[in-house]
Amino acid sequence: MAQSVMETERKYDVDENASLPSWSRLAGVGDTVGPQEELLEATYFDTPDLRLAAVGVTLRRRRGGSDGGWHLKLPVAAGTREEVRVGFAPGESRRRNPQPPDELTGLIRSLTHAQPVAPVAELSTVRRMWRLTDSEGHDLVAIVDDHVTGRTFGDATETRTWREIEVELGDRGDTTLLDRLERRLDKAGIRRSDAPSKLARLLGPRLLERGVPHPSTLHRRSTLASVLLAYLRTQADAIRVLDPAVRRQRPESVHQMRVAIRRMRSALQAYRMVIPRAATRDLTTELAWLASVLGTARDLEVLEQRLHEEVRVLPADLVLGPVQAQLTRYFAGRQARAHEELVAALDSARYLALLTAIDDLLTDPPLAAAARERARRRLTPILDRTYRRVAAQLKTADELPPGQDRDTALHEARKAAKRLRYAAEAASPALGTPARRLVSRAKQLQELLGHHQDATVSLAALRELGADAHLEGGNGFTFGVLYHQAMATSPDAELRPAAAKLRRAVKALA
Repeated sequence: MAQSVMETERKYDVDENASLPSWSRLAGVGDTVGPQEELLEATYFDTPDLRLAAVGVTLRRRRGGSDGGWHLKLPVAAGTREEVRVGFAPGESRRRNPQPPDELTGLIRSLTHAQPVAPVAELSTVRRMWRLTDSEGHDLVAIVDDHVTGRTFGDATETRTWREIEVELGDRGDTTLLDRLERRLDKAGIRRSDAPSKLARLLGPRLLERGVPHPSTLHRRSTLASVLLAYLRTQADAIRVLDPAVRRQRPESVHQMRVAIRRMRSALQAYRMVIPRAATRDLTTELAWLASVLGTARDLEVLEQRLHEEVRVLPADLVLGPVQAQLTRYFAGRQARAHEELVAALDSARYLALLTAIDDLLTDPPLAAAARERARRRLTPILDRTYRRVAAQLKTADELPPGQDRDTALHEARKAAKRLRYAAEAASPALGTPARRLVSRAKQLQELLGHHQDATVSLAALRELGADAHLEGGNGFTFGVLYHQAMATSPDAELRPAAAKLRRAVKALA
């Protein structure tokens, strides 16, 4: 069975003969244990075109140390990765050509496109490790001094040796201690490494070259094509990297993957003068399908959190019966079914075809003539046109009386605000502060309308919960109270000011 640990670490370059500083007299550190020495042997697996390494994912078979077995490392945030571990089967550690367990390869189908993985490199590491503990012996941080020999496989076989320092948080450590250690290393002339992993350092220029700009490379003279493709690449990478987290039901992973899909779809719709809509209509249709599948699971998450919180803040005399338990029971089965359907979609040929279509678009984008123009000259009209969609939907809602039609118009305004927000996000590297301000104002309006939409969606669930409580011989009073609160929810008091701020942010682009 797989085990999962979160790993937060920093890596440092160090000369082969450099001396390390002392680890004593660090605030909060009670003792230094070590050094402990060990030999680690690791074989790394990937596709022939290094799809895993290209997005910072590593799959390895490691012998030696206290955690020998198969390790899949997945990026979570800057400096933090989730390591999913599967131990060796009996006798597996001695086999000559073992294959990674299905439990791990199934998590990376979105990255490999279901291609088989094979050894691409091996690393031999002579490690010295110190553990810094608190006064009660709890681990604060581990410091390792690694002497590494790496060899690549395939046509471009290469052998390299280097030395590096890793500083990894323990169960009781915090980033303040990492900062103190970094200052001490810096004084010794030991600097933070640019390489995110040993494998990335070894593979270097062999990593997949996609030919698409990164947002950090954009500037005021960038073309429309550069702006759009950088944004699309970021979302494509996010979709793939989040896929394993969604399968493992990591917190917020469904939401983040759904947002990445919506960002990509919105950008393709808003920037149709860069890539014509005729060339992306099938792709945006498939993105909408995947967002919908994710949406079923995500909407249940949001609704359960909302209702639990609303019950929690109700006066005690308005909570009759085991209301929280009823909510948990109501959502548990529905969420389990939604997750099963989501994983089935991620395992489908349709999903792999969608990922292939995204790759094809980014590899050989069907750019229109305007794509080569300076982005700053054309971005403001694009954002202005996208804003007009928001304004039109708000005007429609304003002219309708309270009721289902008005709720529908407000929901359409919310979706239009999202499209504007994501279009402005893509433009931010080229337009700077005015675009970032527009992102903020569009997000504010979107969230305001989102609260109203969540309340509207909750009505059906509350009606069903109240009816179930009654049929089971309980009391549905509390669900009636929540239903009344949801019916009374209205964005009107804040809607006009938020819309006015958004309008001013759009005008400030000119």
